[in-house]
Amino acid sequence: MTEEVTEEAKAPAKKSYVKYQHVEKLGSDSVDGLLMGDVYVFPKIDGTNAHAWFDGERMRYGSRRNELSLDADNAGFMRDMLDHKGLTALCMANPNVHVFGEWLVPHSLKTYRKDAWREFYVFDLVMVSEETEHAKHWHYECMSEECYHYGVKYIPVLRTVKFPTIEDLYKTLAGNNYLIEDGKGSGEGIVLKNYEFVNKYGRQIWGKLVTSEFQEKNRKKMGAPAAQGTTMVESSMVNEYITKALVDKTYHKVVLDRKGWSNKCIPELLNRVYHDLVVEHMWDATKKWKRLKVDFNRLQQFCNIKVKEFKPELFQAKPKDK
Repeated sequence: MTEEVTEEAKAPAKKSYVKYQHVEKLGSDSVDGLLMGDVYVFPKIDGTNAHAWFDGERMRYGSRRNELSLDADNAGFMRDMLDHKGLTALCMANPNVHVFGEWLVPHSLKTYRKDAWREFYVFDLVMVSEETEHAKHWHYECMSEECYHYGVKYIPVLRTVKFPTIEDLYKTLAGNNYLIEDGKGSGEGIVLKNYEFVNKYGRQIWGKLVTSEFQEKNRKKMGAPAAQGTTMVESSMVNEYITKALVDKTYHKVVLDRKGWSNKCIPELLNRVYHDLVVEHMWDATKKWKRLKVDFNRLQQFCNIKVKEFKPELFQAKPKDK
């Protein structure tokens, strides 16, 4: 580390600081629908949130809420990262990307392996546009490839699962021993990411399950879904009764009634298919699945997903006319 770099690093930037998003507990309405699709499950590690980026002139570093300087560091994160050539190269190659991760220093959990401490583990690369204040998370496949290319440690995915149940996630939670010493139990928890999910408030957001809250009372509080084996009953019903023929037939009815198709017809198509599912097939479902217990909100979400699978061309964004 040169004297020139050290002197530059003492003055934080004047521009507004980019904070990492809050990761919501599963069960919060902010992540309602997060499990409806392909979910990537990651280990949650217990250090301190850290942040690095290149501002077009030099490297900058931060904690969860504030930019760092050598006089106001975050457990030595900035001082150590100034000599991290891989992280610097990654940031300089992607000047609009903010690198977020966990700086593993002692916090609540003390059972990590000795060789795991004082390392920076990236969990998200976030593309930020200062003009629009729009942030976009890189998909895991792209993030991991970029980190690997520059020799930067990143948090690996534990598993990917389509439409996971709460029971599925509890099993993964209990078996998470990423960076933990042998025989010292499990980690802090798991983080759940669905890269196609945007919540009802229009935000891309992640969910979490924390090991310390892995108790029966919390299982009831979060509302474990009715399941058939390891598959949600709602998912099984949609797969059983919503066919491509049904969706096509309903689509043509909407086109005929509306004398053509436009994006304004999408809600009507989704609602008609869902209506037919409930009215025409609920009696059959009660005979097929004994003691049937259905979450109708979840059933409609699965129904909408199935319609999109059969008619993807209707949901693709069209470029605006110049």
